Amino acid sequence: MRRTVAVVFIGWAAAAGTAGLAYLTLGSEWIPITVGVALCLAFAVALLVLHQALWLTVLSSVPTLFVLVGAVQYAPEAALELRGVRERVVIVADSATGPASDNHRFTLRAADGEELEEKLVFDGAVWAPEVGDQLDVVRDPEGVVPMEQADDVDAAGRLEGLISGTVGWTLIAVLAGWRGHVRRRRGRGESLLLRMAW
Repeated sequence: MRRTVAVVFIGWAAAAGTAGLAYLTLGSEWIPITVGVALCLAFAVALLVLHQALWLTVLSSVPTLFVLVGAVQYAPEAALELRGVRERVVIVADSATGPASDNHRFTLRAADGEELEEKLVFDGAVWAPEVGDQLDVVRDPEGVVPMEQADDVDAAGRLEGLISGTVGWTLIAVLAGWRGHVRRRRGRGESLLLRMAW
């Protein structure tokens, strides 16, 4: 029981720690991503030790994605929703070269005809906007959080993903603790990968 509670605590701490770090380092995604991946790996190792088999640890990778994406992206998107300025803009230039390029830095012109200093970064060749397209964007007046397309800003969705992932981790940790306890009581030495049904 104590081991299960410890693993659940590690999962909650990993989710909260990553989200908190994202708040403290607004404007820099690489720091919370790097730390978040390390904390998620720590949870996976703790789960593996608790359960002594691999399949539940692999299963936990699904809620891990929700936790990582939600924790890293909630803070900047919440900042854009709270203090961001929404504008209608036109794409006037694209730094990407060639039809296969997927690293776009769009130059934008506001409705008043003034060109914005900040570029809209878009990674991906599929569904990329083109020069001449009109977009709604949300900009941070303080310049800390990068500009995003208005349709992509969804702080509530990121928070729901973070909470869903953490709940998923909790359920998997409880299941791992129960099965690990039963396995140890029965003296099973083989991997549960080979004996998943008993």
